[in-house]
Amino acid sequence: MMEKIVNDLLKEELYYEKLENGLEVYFMPKRGFTKKYAVLATNYGSNDLEFIPINEKEKLVVNAGIAHFLEHKMFEQPDGGNAFDKFSKWGASANAFTNFTMTAYLFSATENFYECLDHLIDYVQTPYFTDENVEKEKGIIEQEIKMYNDDPEWNVFFNALKAMYVNHPTRIDIAGTVDSIYKITKEELYKCYNTFYNPANMILFVVGDLDPEEVFKHAKNANHKDIEKLPEEIVRFYPQEPTRVNQKEIVEKFPISMPMFSICFKDDKVGIKGNELLRYEVITDILNDMLFKKGSVIYEDLYMQGLITPSFGAGFSSQIDYSYTSIGGESKDPHKVKEIIISYLEKFKEEGLDKEAFERTKKKQIGNFIKYFDSVTFIANNFITYKFKGINLLDYVEVMKDVTFEEVTERLKCHFKEENCIISIVEPM
Repeated sequence: MMEKIVNDLLKEELYYEKLENGLEVYFMPKRGFTKKYAVLATNYGSNDLEFIPINEKEKLVVNAGIAHFLEHKMFEQPDGGNAFDKFSKWGASANAFTNFTMTAYLFSATENFYECLDHLIDYVQTPYFTDENVEKEKGIIEQEIKMYNDDPEWNVFFNALKAMYVNHPTRIDIAGTVDSIYKITKEELYKCYNTFYNPANMILFVVGDLDPEEVFKHAKNANHKDIEKLPEEIVRFYPQEPTRVNQKEIVEKFPISMPMFSICFKDDKVGIKGNELLRYEVITDILNDMLFKKGSVIYEDLYMQGLITPSFGAGFSSQIDYSYTSIGGESKDPHKVKEIIISYLEKFKEEGLDKEAFERTKKKQIGNFIKYFDSVTFIANNFITYKFKGINLLDYVEVMKDVTFEEVTERLKCHFKEENCIISIVEPM
């Protein structure tokens, strides 16, 4: 039975139904919008390397990069065609991505929307792996891995993860390594597909100027996957991660003109989800905005000393089992930048934060969030990302309004510890 959820604060409606096979379907109407958008995602990413396959009892350890490999292979169809071809024929723009925690298949269209929606659901339910096409894909992904290995920005980011995490699989490249992908087999792909691409582990989100009844009718009719429901949540295993960092510094050399850096603070509060995690994220976002955004004391001091460029910025990445703040950009002296940031953080811990700056930042972030609801892409991708963390995106503003200055002050003291701080640098050869 379709449910209707109304958020008076955002003036948005959301329709929801859980289908018989366990697939959760959400639809948000956006009257007057010409662009329509759909994303079908599975709660499965590159971090999921150890699990118990469906209908089995023993733990399976798979090769790194297999979630990304699987995403590549889903476009190949049994008739020899490519799933993108039909989207192009109907004038739609289609794509897919894999990150650490999810894999998503999506398209946007202004016309022929329901044909595209039926096709999206159909091809994601039609795996076609052969020994030949799996072998062929390995060469393609090897080139992709090598391309990222030559990207200084990507190396700054991944070296920061390697410096922070001792055991957690987030320290492993999403695409895996050249060695790991060459070990992937057709049988391994089917085991991952049958476990994680079960409808009960997936969400379909549709947004645009459409009729709710019609959206749900197509979601049900196109959903032909005749498999049993997952008996319970998929059992996944992750190695124990200590609170300490792996190493304080990683430096690499690249053919660039100015050093690039990422200063990260590894979080030690993990294992939370739902609105508790959302509140934690909102508090940290406000704090990072106050500390590091353009116009802040730290930013202006570093900029006036010629130590940073306008590329400087900070953000908080949060998942159920790991999170961290990352501060990065370009600088002629990254170590000096880190030294000044640590010094200011200690000063703010002793002297306190500016309450007026807190109120301004909070209002600005609420305004920005509401503005983002003019983007169907933002709504769809963020809704699913949050949903897999047990969070309803529509609760964001309510939580933001409720956050106090005292909570942000406490977060400053607990999160920004020098012993949990690392720096990753890529410097000129």
